[in-house]
Amino acid sequence: EVQLVESGGGLVQAGGSLRLSCAASGFTFDDYAIGWFRQAPGKEREGVSCISSSDGSTYYADSVKGRFTISSDNAKKTVYLQMNSLKPEDTAVYYCAAAPSSKYWAALDEYDYWGQGTQVTVFS
Repeated sequence: EVQLVESGGGLVQAGGSLRLSCAASGFTFDDYAIGWFRQAPGKEREGVSCISSSDGSTYYADSVKGRFTISSDNAKKTVYLQMNSLKPEDTAVYYCAAAPSSKYWAALDEYDYWGQGTQVTVFS
C-alpha cells in the first residue's frame, strides 16, 4: 500500500520556523520526485518545493526561495521541508506528493500519490 504521511505542522509566530516531514512507503522511493504543495482556505493548491530522489535536484516557488529548504533522506524514505522566517501568508495545509519526474514539478496532475496534509498556521 502506498503511503505518504506528513508531520510537523503546527502553530507558530511570524518569523519562526517549522520542519515538515514526509514519510513514504509502498513504492520505489528512488524513482520518484517528492513535492510539497500547500492550500490556503479559498485558494488553489500550489507547488512549494520539490526534490528529485534520483539526483537531488531541488526546486522552489518564488514565494519561498531563501526561506524554505527541501532535503531528502533516501535511507529513511523521508523528505523534509525546513521552513524559516515564516509569514502569515504561509498559513495553509501542506501536502507532500510523489511524481515519476520533477520536470513539471509544480503541476498537480504530474503526481501519482498524495498525503493527507498537515496544517501550518502562522500568526502575527
